[in-house]
Amino acid sequence: MAVSGRKLPDFQSSVQKGSAENFNHECDTCLSDGQHKDAHGYCTDCKEYLCKNCFKFHQITKALKHHRLLDKTNIGEYKTSSTTTQVCTEKCTRHAKEVIKFFCLKHKVLGCHNCMIMDHRTCKIDYILDNCAGIDDSEEYKGTMWLLNQKLKEIDSVIKKATVRDKEIDVCYDKLIQEIIKFRKEINDRLDQLQKQIEKEADRKKSDDKQVIKKALQTCTNVSADMNKLQTNSSSSNQSKLNGQLYLNMKQAQSKLKSDEIQKAEETLEKTNMQYTFQRNKNLVDILSKPNILGSLNLSNNLVLPQKEVDKLVRKEDINVRTKSDTNPCFITGCAVLSSNKLVLADTYNHKVKVVDIPSKVVTEEKELDFRPWDIATMSSDQIAVTIPNNSEVIIIKAA
Repeated sequence: MAVSGRKLPDFQSSVQKGSAENFNHECDTCLSDGQHKDAHGYCTDCKEYLCKNCFKFHQITKALKHHRLLDKTNIGEYKTSSTTTQVCTEKCTRHAKEVIKFFCLKHKVLGCHNCMIMDHRTCKIDYILDNCAGIDDSEEYKGTMWLLNQKLKEIDSVIKKATVRDKEIDVCYDKLIQEIIKFRKEINDRLDQLQKQIEKEADRKKSDDKQVIKKALQTCTNVSADMNKLQTNSSSSNQSKLNGQLYLNMKQAQSKLKSDEIQKAEETLEKTNMQYTFQRNKNLVDILSKPNILGSLNLSNNLVLPQKEVDKLVRKEDINVRTKSDTNPCFITGCAVLSSNKLVLADTYNHKVKVVDIPSKVVTEEKELDFRPWDIATMSSDQIAVTIPNNSEVIIIKAA
C-alpha cells in the first residue's frame, strides 16, 4: 500500500548507488498503521518499502507471491529501466486507489491484491502480467471475440423482434378499441330500434284511447243537447197548454231516456281507464348486471388481422430468406401466415422451416429438420403442420 510522502524516485536514487548502506527507508505498510520499522526490501509491483515481516508475508501470500521483491543484497541489480510496464490501469471498484492485477480462477472474478488477500487467499489465482503476453493472438481471445459478436447478433435480433412487437401491440390495441366502439354502436343502434318500437306502440295506444274518449265526449254532448232541447220544448208546450205537443215531447223524451248511448260510451271509456308504465325486461337487467357482459379481453399468442379482398396484385418488395447457416440454395416450397407480421416458410433444399419478420425483412427463427419439408399450414396460433413427402407423413411443430 503506497503511503503519502514516500516517492519512487527516492528508492531509485538509493538503487543507483548500489549500496545496502544507503538503503535507509521505513516500511510503508507499517507506517500506514502508525508504526516505524526499518525497511528490509522493496516490492517493485506495489512500489512500497517492506520490513522483514511484511517482506516475508509478501513471499508466502498467494496473491502477492508473483510480485518482484528486492532485498538489501540484490538491490544493486535493480535498474530503473527494467521495471515492469504497468499494462493494467483499470482501478478496482472496491479499492479505488488500487489497480486490478489478478484473476481468481475459482470464482471467475478480477481484483486487486487487497481483494485477493481478503476474499481469495486460498484460491488459485492468475497474475495478469504473467499471463497477458501474446493474449491478443490467443484462441481464448479469438473465441471470446467471436462469442461477443454472436451475442451482439442475438441482441440485434431481439431488438428487431421487440421493435416489431411494439408495432404489433399498437395495431392490436387500435383494433381492439375499434371493435369495442363498433360493438357498442351496434348495441346502441339496436336499443334505439327497440326503444322506437315501444314508443310507437305507446303512441298507437294513446291515439286509440284518445279516439275513444273523443267519441264518448261527442256522444255525451249530442245526447245532452237533445235532452236539453226536449226539456225546453216540453216546458214551453206545458206553459202554452199545448197538450198535444207536450204529449209528443214527453214520448220523445221517454224514448231518449231508454237509449243506451251513454251507457255504451261509459263502458267504452272504461277500457281506457289504465296507467301507461314501462316495465323493464328482467332478463336484460340481469344480463347487464353481470360482469364482462359487453365482452372481455381475449389474449392469443399471435396477432391475426382480418383478410382483405384483393382487387389486383402488385409487386411491392423482395425478401431475402437465405441465412448464413444455409448450405444449399433456398428452395421455398411452402408458405403460410403465422401472424400479422410474420411468415413461416418451408425451405426444402436446406431441410429448414423459417420464420420471417415482414416489416424488417429478416429471418428471425429457423428450425432444421431431418427430412425435406414441402408444404406448411398453420393449424392454430401456436401450431404448424409441415408435410414431409419422402416419409409420407405430416409433422406438427409448436411455435413457441
